Formats: sequence, C-alpha cells, structure tokens
Amino acid sequence: IGDEFITGSSMMPQKRNPDFAELVRGKTGRSIGSLVSLVTTFKALPLSYNRDLQEDKEPMFDSYDTLRDSLKVMTKLVESLTFDTIRMREAADESYMMATDLADYLVKNHSMPFRKAYQTTASIVNYAEKKKKKLNELNIDELKKIEPKLTIEVLKIFNVKNSVNSKKSYGGTSFDNIKKMIMKYKKA
Repeated sequence: IGDEFITGSSMMPQKRNPDFAELVRGKTGRSIGSLVSLVTTFKALPLSYNRDLQEDKEPMFDSYDTLRDSLKVMTKLVESLTFDTIRMREAADESYMMATDLADYLVKNHSMPFRKAYQTTASIVNYAEKKKKKLNELNIDELKKIEPKLTIEVLKIFNVKNSVNSKKSYGGTSFDNIKKMIMKYKKA
C-alpha cells in the first residue's frame, strides 16, 4: 500500500498500519446504523408523507457523504498498490491450496463421491506434510500409492495457473472470465 495510506506503529518502527483501509472498513458500521435508523423510521408509516420523515435526511446525507469519501480514499489507495508477483506465485506454490482442486478432480474424473475424494485428498496432503513436500513436489508414483487410479494427468492440478483457469463458471477466476468482466465494466 502506498506510504500516503499507511501510518507507523507507536511501538514497532518497522510496522506499516493500513489505517485508511481500516477506517473505511469501520465506516460500514456507521452506514449500517443509518440503514437501521431509516428502516425503523419507515417501518410503521401509513401511506403518504408523515412528519416522521423529517428524520430521514440526516442518515441519508451522512451515508451519501460517507460513501463518497470512502470511494475517493479507496480509489486512490487501490491505485497505490504494488504487488510482488514473484513472491505471490511462490507463496501459492508453497501452500496446499490446490487440495480442493484435487478433490474436485477426483470427483469429476474418477466418479468418486466427494466424501471419498475428500478423504483421499486429506491422505495425500498428510503424506506430503510428513515428507515435508508441497503438493507440486509429489511425483506420480507417490500419488499412486495412495490412489492407484491416478494418472500423470493429475500433476497438472498442482499448478496455480491451471487452478485459476479451471474456474470457468460465471464469476469464476479463469483468465477468459476475467477478461470478459473487464470488458463488461469498461463498457459500463
């Protein structure tokens, strides 16, 4: 996060607190409070205008101002973001986050009930942890000891890029989906 959106810690000089993001997050409570205030005011009104509605201005205007200011701050904050994509890729590869992909693969490609796929995947993750390996460091022989039905094709599951691209349903993370959504919102 850009330096203009962080503050230092009073105790730890190396710490960078994302105060602006935290303050915007905190504003949601205020806005939800305004909503509750309005809903409570409207709840028992009969038809037409009633004097009760004089109480709708303050929460409406406050919510508008809060949203406007929050959007301004967050737009600039997001523009200031930089990412260490190499470290992000390493962290993803070092994790066991493709375990769910493996369970899904077993269901789709080996007609395995999800409960069995879950148990098989858990056994593979436990094996990898005992061997101090990540999933993408396992070879097909190791995997076959746990699930003999597996073929070398399963190794593709342990690739972050393949995992992201496998999510093709509406709202999924595949590159094609993301491109479509970017185009949609650019047009809008």
